[in-house]
Amino acid sequence: MGGGAQEEEGVFCTAADCTRRKRLLHFFLIAGPGCMAMLADTDAGSIITAAQSGARWGYRLLWVQILLIPVLYLVQELTVRLGLSTGKGQGSLIRESFGSNWARLTGIVLFVSAIGALITEFVGIAAAGSLFHIKAPYSVGLGVVFLLGIVLTGSYSRVEHIGIAVGLFEISLVIAAFMAHPNFGTIGEEFFSVPIMNHEYLNLIAANVGAVIMPWMIFYQQSAIVDKGLCCSCEENYNCCRWDTAVGSVFAQVVMAGALVLTAATVGKVNPNAPLDSVQQIAYAITPLMGRLGGMILFAVGITSAALIASIVVSLAAAWGVSEMLGAGKGFNMSVKDAPGFYAAYACGIISAGLFVLKGSHLVELTVLVEITNALMLPLILGLLFLLAARLLPAAMRLKRWEKAMLISIYVTLSCLSVFTVVNMFVG
Repeated sequence: MGGGAQEEEGVFCTAADCTRRKRLLHFFLIAGPGCMAMLADTDAGSIITAAQSGARWGYRLLWVQILLIPVLYLVQELTVRLGLSTGKGQGSLIRESFGSNWARLTGIVLFVSAIGALITEFVGIAAAGSLFHIKAPYSVGLGVVFLLGIVLTGSYSRVEHIGIAVGLFEISLVIAAFMAHPNFGTIGEEFFSVPIMNHEYLNLIAANVGAVIMPWMIFYQQSAIVDKGLCCSCEENYNCCRWDTAVGSVFAQVVMAGALVLTAATVGKVNPNAPLDSVQQIAYAITPLMGRLGGMILFAVGITSAALIASIVVSLAAAWGVSEMLGAGKGFNMSVKDAPGFYAAYACGIISAGLFVLKGSHLVELTVLVEITNALMLPLILGLLFLLAARLLPAAMRLKRWEKAMLISIYVTLSCLSVFTVVNMFVG
């Protein structure tokens, strides 16, 4: 594509005339979709999983969080290539490449998965509020109003700025981890102690790996790149989007590692068998050793910001994905009249999830159903992503042999773990 059109968007400069300062400015103009997706990856459920890992096994699962950085990057970077080269979201590409039946199937499962994820996030918000005696109707109601108000800003870039600002508060979990004064000698010793034959240990490995790639992340990042107007084969845009994804991948896993270290340094060394299945249980378990300010407030801020950023990304992914698959107009830069499918899917998802949480019935069963749906959906979504990349990527962006080998290994591993997770739920 020509450079003139991109210059009008204000986000393009050629490699020849980019100074170091201009390159940095260019990066900040381009960056966002990757960081948003990665910040959302550390949602309430993922943080609880990491906390359980630290409480039960100390630092013996810390290696998993580090190993997952390249896994997260490689998968999400593929959405960058597709978004930049095709100018279309994942839902549109599925409909055009595989037909309307596959599009409808994927859209239905995506929407169900997104509703379940939103419910989980609202449960996290309500639980964080309850730590300070804020009733669920108020905390959840404010969350719903906030998320509905987001879409009325009329600009994807503005939503992105708000989302990243909210998500950065997740760093409070890392601060809390340092305040817990972990023993670095113990970290080094337990890091290489891997009881791989223990069934419970294997379950938590599967849970941590399953929490790192969410189907809605793939839909979100690709559509966000398109909605932000970055679609071209410009090398500068491509490099900036890759760095955006890389920085987000590292930050996400640092937050997860912070949650693990926090509980390993507090609960894990006092009561490794303590139940940590909810936000309240984690907060109450760590506060005796860290104090109210050090524990409860920091953890509540971290879990609330994680839930809010995840809610933004999940709801947008569902709205984008469903409207794309139906062939309806989409995007913040269009009016409600021009993109009714997008706005309807967004509003329905948020309101439905909020009402489910306030009703409070069968939430445990619903959470299990969401986990099963995500586990079953992941091989399908990843498979379609890889097939689209093989079919549609231009020569300059095609996968190298080592990248194909890595992605095939990731696909097989994640698919096997997904099946393992579902079977283990029923056997357990």
